[in-house]
Amino acid sequence: MIRYALLLAPSANRVYAGAAARLARAELAVFAGSGVLGVVPADAEVTGIGGVEYVTFTTAEPGLGERDLAHLANLSAAYALFERVGDDLLRPVPLRPLARYDSDLITIPKYAGKTNEQFTRLLLNVTVLASAAAPRMLDGPVVVLDPLCGRGTTLNQALMYGYDGIGIERDGKDVDAYAAFLRTWLRRKRLKHTTDSTSVRRDRKLVARRFEAVLAPSRDEHRAGATQRVTVLHTDTTRAREALRPRCADVIVTDAPYGVAHGSRTDQGLSRSPLELLTAAVPVWRELLRPGGALGLSWNTHVAPRAQAEAVLTDAGLRVLDGPGFGDFAHRVDQAIERDVLVAVTP
Repeated sequence: MIRYALLLAPSANRVYAGAAARLARAELAVFAGSGVLGVVPADAEVTGIGGVEYVTFTTAEPGLGERDLAHLANLSAAYALFERVGDDLLRPVPLRPLARYDSDLITIPKYAGKTNEQFTRLLLNVTVLASAAAPRMLDGPVVVLDPLCGRGTTLNQALMYGYDGIGIERDGKDVDAYAAFLRTWLRRKRLKHTTDSTSVRRDRKLVARRFEAVLAPSRDEHRAGATQRVTVLHTDTTRAREALRPRCADVIVTDAPYGVAHGSRTDQGLSRSPLELLTAAVPVWRELLRPGGALGLSWNTHVAPRAQAEAVLTDAGLRVLDGPGFGDFAHRVDQAIERDVLVAVTP
């Protein structure tokens, strides 16, 4: 038996940091059950070593292989991994997470309502691992759709992983802000890229505005056609099928409005509960998922109970997952927000 200790990355959000170890255990359980690892972690627990909190786990001999480590390096809270030697020593184990671009692609944008970056990564991880795209997590291609993308935190994390991203956002100011940021960031980094803003029309009627960027981390990769594409559509998410072809995404990853600073907008107006929005939108999103696709949803349980959110996904023809780890992601964000995660797959 090989013993490991995972040191968790610090979080600027103190409330999230308090839940980080428990969330890391749940995320590790999803990795363990996904089938992508050759050696499966077991006996995960939170352990204090030298006054510092670690997530410890064991594996069978001969321990984690190179590809196992490549997967686990992407754990959302991973900072450093050690092999435990005896009772007193920790031997460093190199981790090389997916990072095709500099981390400031994720960290520079600052705005009210931005989802915690570690949590965004967690939600993307567990959704990809639940999907038919799980074997391609390290190598792609994977297409990530965020149908409530805001200013693009999920899209930027997808780019960091080497994936393609599609975003849908009703607020035109958010779409313009994301386009301005990405254009500026690409120029400042001197990355080979193209950007374009166009209108999407159906039957001569305007159905969306589209911003699109094609980029690569190096000129050689761009020249060889090894590019990534990110597309953001300014339209209502319930009208996504007017602007997107069916089965265009491997996974859907989104953070529903919490009903505190931002409510859910539907034809009936503004609502604190996301259930009306999800009831109207999830059947549309379901059409955009490829066979074997997965939908990862986070939301505020204070305004929408878990059972009701599950029912919306089930009624749309999705199967909600309840295996190890999937039911253990609930955590407090602030006094008004208790956030939870649902992951569902197409039959």
